[in-house]
Amino acid sequence: MYDDYSDETQPSKSQRKREAHALRDFGESLVKLNKSTLAQIPLPEELYEAVIKAQHLHQRGALKRQLQYIGKLMRQLDVTPIREAYEQATHSYREDVEHHHRLEKWRDRLLAEGDQALGDLLSHHASVDRQHIRQLVRRARKEAETNKPSRSARELFRYLREIIRNE
Repeated sequence: MYDDYSDETQPSKSQRKREAHALRDFGESLVKLNKSTLAQIPLPEELYEAVIKAQHLHQRGALKRQLQYIGKLMRQLDVTPIREAYEQATHSYREDVEHHHRLEKWRDRLLAEGDQALGDLLSHHASVDRQHIRQLVRRARKEAETNKPSRSARELFRYLREIIRNE
């Protein structure tokens, strides 16, 4: 009886809600971008202004309403080019963060494990100056023991960044 009236080409109400929530969440990620990154993304003027306005709102209720409005605007658009531009604009940032975390892990391993970690580092990056690394590690440990500022640990991080980026 109800089969005659159902139209399978239209998504269900639940599916439309999921899509609306996804667009609102994507709008929220646009709001979190800084202005220079946001400028790299081709947004219609009305949507751009709504995003900028949301960045300046601090009250929870007002921000929530503005995000709902951004989601509403996005439901009227083809967001594929916006998503692609967003991914491209934020991809290099994510790579930089991942690279920074890898360097921090190497530094922490060198400080914690010593020669074992140095051996692993040399197997991955042949151009490392073993003696210089050992000096930096020794000084960083000494600074940590005497509760001095970790100048050598920062120097070690900078050296690792230089070596690993050049390879």
